Amino acid sequence: GPTRKMPPTASAMDFFQLFVPDNVLKNMVVQTNMYAKKYQERFGSDDAWIDVTLTEMKAFLGYMISTSIHHCESVLSIWSSGFYSNKSIALIMTQSRFEKILKYFHIVAFRSSQTTHGLYKIQPFLDSLQNGFDSAFRPSQAQVLHEPLIDEDPVFIATCTERELRKRKKRKFSLWVRQCSSTGFICQIYVHLKEGSAADGLDALKNKPQLHSMVAKSLCQNASGKNYIIFTGPSITSLNLFEEFEKQGIYCCGLLSTRKSDCTGLPPSMLNNSETPQSRGQYRIRMKGNMSLICWYNKGHFRFLTNAYSPVQQGVIIKRKSGEIPCPLAVEAFAAHLSYICKYDDKYSKYFISHKPNKTWQQVFWFAISIAINNAYILYKMSEAYHVTRYSRAQFGERLVKELLGLEDTSPSH
Repeated sequence: GPTRKMPPTASAMDFFQLFVPDNVLKNMVVQTNMYAKKYQERFGSDDAWIDVTLTEMKAFLGYMISTSIHHCESVLSIWSSGFYSNKSIALIMTQSRFEKILKYFHIVAFRSSQTTHGLYKIQPFLDSLQNGFDSAFRPSQAQVLHEPLIDEDPVFIATCTERELRKRKKRKFSLWVRQCSSTGFICQIYVHLKEGSAADGLDALKNKPQLHSMVAKSLCQNASGKNYIIFTGPSITSLNLFEEFEKQGIYCCGLLSTRKSDCTGLPPSMLNNSETPQSRGQYRIRMKGNMSLICWYNKGHFRFLTNAYSPVQQGVIIKRKSGEIPCPLAVEAFAAHLSYICKYDDKYSKYFISHKPNKTWQQVFWFAISIAINNAYILYKMSEAYHVTRYSRAQFGERLVKELLGLEDTSPSH
């Protein structure tokens, strides 16, 4: 849960600023003005440009965040006369001023000579955000490593063609998270860039267990010695990785796939499906030290690798039609924690900022801001302030936008 007690009067802005405080926003102001000056020295002066202020920067963020609630295709729709226009907030800043700030917006204006990392333009912000996540929240023992749904709102995915979806999904990075599976709070973000040739880049990520192993190690670098139980999908699950984590005091439970997982060191007899017909709920177990490999049958073979649960402890999975299906406790735990994350994705993925810039660092930035707002709402729901106002996620977002824009209206919209 939260590490600090927020007062009952705490606003949406107070929770957001646990992760994006004023000093971070002031740095954005300084860097944006520096970049504007450098840009104009190189390409000619821009008479329409005036240095941005902290108040304008907050309003700029407010406009962008408003697209996460109303899901307009372009943030500029706010000033249009169409369906997504929003006269109540359009008056705070002119469209031309907004476009000027968008043109020059930067978090790191200059590249230092030592910088080789592709995300140098956003790394200080990501580091600051990570510190905020670490200091504001203490996660539960059970956590999940996965890729959150960040691509589109569900309406777009349901209505677009396959070709449109493939075209839309061609991002130059992959975003992974370590997430508390009892609250949904995202504890850590890892961005993997598509760098170099296709053989070493993101296109090969699904076929390279060593890359997934690197992602998992990066996400768990702050988890050593805390007895966390980490749930993983088939692309990350491997015997070598789990044994390495066990030495650091991190325990694991992962789903195995003979096609997607690194099966090095696992007995082939357990990876092949048995020819004798099996009934639902039957399972086989092989052990090596604390590590158990479980092959469980339920309309198909499912394999789990774990050192977090005893294989002899019994659990049960309840299905609406078929009733209770017996299984080892590890299988029940895995299903329960992953179903929570699916519910989180369903609830929160539609509140990602709709603005889709071309630059990779900007795409990462807006995704990170969206995650910060979702985390802020989770902390709000666990605070006394929620019992006073009881905002929904959409109302919380609207409150935050109004507070960033400096609007006085404090009543929740229905």
